[in-house]
Amino acid sequence: MDLEYAREVLRTESDAIRSLVDRLGDSFVQAAERIRACEGHVVVCGMGKAGLIGQKISATLASTGTPSHFVHPAEAVHGDLGRIMKKDVLLALSNSGESEEILRLVPKVREIGAAVLSLTARADSSLGRVSDIVVELGRIEEACPLGLAPSASTTALLALGDALALCVQKARGFNQEDYAFFHPAGELGRKLQKVADVMRTGDRHPIVREETPVSEALALITKARAGAVSIVTADGRLAGIFTDGDLRRLLSKNPRGVSEKIGAVMTRTPSTVGPDRLVADALRILREKRIDELPVVNGGGQPVGMLDIQDVLGAGV
Repeated sequence: MDLEYAREVLRTESDAIRSLVDRLGDSFVQAAERIRACEGHVVVCGMGKAGLIGQKISATLASTGTPSHFVHPAEAVHGDLGRIMKKDVLLALSNSGESEEILRLVPKVREIGAAVLSLTARADSSLGRVSDIVVELGRIEEACPLGLAPSASTTALLALGDALALCVQKARGFNQEDYAFFHPAGELGRKLQKVADVMRTGDRHPIVREETPVSEALALITKARAGAVSIVTADGRLAGIFTDGDLRRLLSKNPRGVSEKIGAVMTRTPSTVGPDRLVADALRILREKRIDELPVVNGGGQPVGMLDIQDVLGAGV
């Protein structure tokens, strides 16, 4: 195998992406703004390798807050045209701008009333001339030794599609919580879980007042199979926490310490976390503080749950 040629392929494809940097201008901004303003779906289409790239671009749009689906140009004129509505935007991908199937589709899309955006090499191509907005790729030499197989051009199309999708995502203010909603499964979903999804509540989260004897608090901890109890003030705000570690320290000093009021031996002003924080953020606090339990409090400082390290690890974070 020719290792140097492999390196040349990578250089050619990276050069194709770099060539787009200086080409971006008003047409790109207009395309991004039109996608952001779309009240329907961004319908992506492309033939062959461009179609495969289009499917990925559509998936990226959909996962970052822009409703989108892919329509095969050939299938569209055999019934799938019904997938396109007036409020949609058609994003057509064709390096040459001369793909027969796409050119057959565009007039019907215009009859429907949807806007047509295109990513193509030249604005004066057949596709470019019938598009509302054209984002030009410019002339791109393929990495293929024959200069024929789509390679550098499809790499450029993919990068340009990512730039569009991610610019629109940023303009929407699409945040981590939004992203988590669209990625509930797998590693991404686990990383983006909120504390409220994992914390212990109800009977699994014992809460006592400061005047409660340690012995009573221990009974509640045992019943809840918990590692700690939250202690609150008269107005219900978190005053402290009492953990297994606090119990060991208490008994090492006073073997009869279980008769003491828990407010006198609790850990005051413990680290806390809000229910809307990401579990990954809470795990960082647990590790930095070297603790196993983290009280969860609301905006008023009242305990609403307890996050235990075992629950975090059990959630796969």
